[in-house]
Amino acid sequence: MNVLIVGGGGREHALAWKIAQSPRLGKLYCAPGNAGTATIAENLEVSADDLAALAETAERHQVDLTVVGPEDPLAGGIVDLFEERGLSVIGPTKQAARIEADKAFAKTLMNRALVPTAEARIFDNYAHAKTYVATRDSALVVKVAGLAKGKGVLLCKEPAEALLWIEKIMVHKLFGAAGQRVVVEELLNGPEVSVIALVDGSNIYVLENTQDYKPIGEGDLGPNTGGMGAYSPVGFLDDKTMARIERSILVPTVAALQQEGTPFRGVLYAGLMLTPGGPKVLEFNCRFGDPETQPLLMRLRSDLLEVFEAMLAGRLDQITLEWSRQAAVGVVMASGGYPGSYEKGKPISGLAEAAAVPEAAVFHSGTALHGGQVVTSGGRVLCVTTLGDTLEAARDRAYQVVQQINFEGAYCRKDIAAAGRPVRRFKGARAGLSA
Repeated sequence: MNVLIVGGGGREHALAWKIAQSPRLGKLYCAPGNAGTATIAENLEVSADDLAALAETAERHQVDLTVVGPEDPLAGGIVDLFEERGLSVIGPTKQAARIEADKAFAKTLMNRALVPTAEARIFDNYAHAKTYVATRDSALVVKVAGLAKGKGVLLCKEPAEALLWIEKIMVHKLFGAAGQRVVVEELLNGPEVSVIALVDGSNIYVLENTQDYKPIGEGDLGPNTGGMGAYSPVGFLDDKTMARIERSILVPTVAALQQEGTPFRGVLYAGLMLTPGGPKVLEFNCRFGDPETQPLLMRLRSDLLEVFEAMLAGRLDQITLEWSRQAAVGVVMASGGYPGSYEKGKPISGLAEAAAVPEAAVFHSGTALHGGQVVTSGGRVLCVTTLGDTLEAARDRAYQVVQQINFEGAYCRKDIAAAGRPVRRFKGARAGLSA
């Protein structure tokens, strides 16, 4: 099979790395890819947002399967376009992708399906939002309804702070058109976890769980980022809680999308908070997470191409995935100044030494080749991902590899997986669920 991966981040490098291991693979392409994908695939100079060019590229290179990594092309309708041309593609349609692209739609859908989530109000009028927030007396979360690269969620300790953010978003257009509508909701308390499931329209296959770290600073301080690290599995997320998540969140959400006339086919990511009242949805994404994908695929032992074929054929209920019993930890190395302004083009050294470390992989997120030298080209630059017999062993190995890699201004959180509890040993594959 010839495979095209759309995107150029760490998630896409991890997908390419895993797919490259399949004996079913013919030619592997990435559009646009990065310096890491260039070592295992042919990078094509096609933007992930140029949907027409991507479809033409898939036809020209006789691509049998396209895997879409980022949310923007999914929200833009790449799956609809590919399917119109008879091209096989992994991902939801434009209408189904609203589960991520429109937080107001997602909140309304969850409320209608009785999916547990934070109480919220939706506003497209600044004066109405301001009046509502002024009546609150507790911490709030302000969310940009549209896509904001993982940075459109603002945690506000008091209503006055929420008022400032709403003004920046709705009046001063901090996030552009994505902020035309905002969701204002209660601030939930508890540990966050990520649960990712494969969906073929009716069958749901839940993958092993992960936990990511979004704020830039240790102790979850500072502004949110696209993600500064992740690990898998989550020791405190037991089988009983997972069964509850599947039953009360995933199944009714997929069923509700079916009832909307937009069945979901692709990767459904649930960002959850384990509150005292049970798991509640913080947000849904319609694709693999980044950096959650990196440790997740490090632990996956099954052939990913076979899994994707089962998704397309509507037979997820007939597969069983195999996972490593080891833990995996991913630590993101970022450019100095991220998530604010940062410089690009900084040479990166130590990659060859890092590649020689057993049970370790360095996934490129924001890199490019300049005169044969790998240089930085984004805010999140690399995700060092390692395996270990325990979470502590995996974490120690990850930070050992981090120390071998250097570029000017390099920054990483030092507490990724530090609060993780003992690893929950994997007891066997979960059967597919029907929505």
